[in-house]
Amino acid sequence: MKETILNHWSLMRVLRLLAGIGIMIQAFVNRDSVFGIAGLLFTLMALFNTGCCGTGGCYTPVKKTDNPQKDVQYEEVV
Repeated sequence: MKETILNHWSLMRVLRLLAGIGIMIQAFVNRDSVFGIAGLLFTLMALFNTGCCGTGGCYTPVKKTDNPQKDVQYEEVV
């Protein structure tokens, strides 16, 4: 868990953390508990490196082909 929180920070993860902290501060100023829960959600998603699909849940495998691409020959028609 400690490794998940401290390693592999990307730009989107930092932006999600900053957005979550900003939302929580705004919720505290406005005394809005629903807004505070949303801020807490954003902050926890950034800390634990998860998204809506979970860690790597939206991964789609790359289709590998064994056939090499054939060169196309063009003929000039006049």
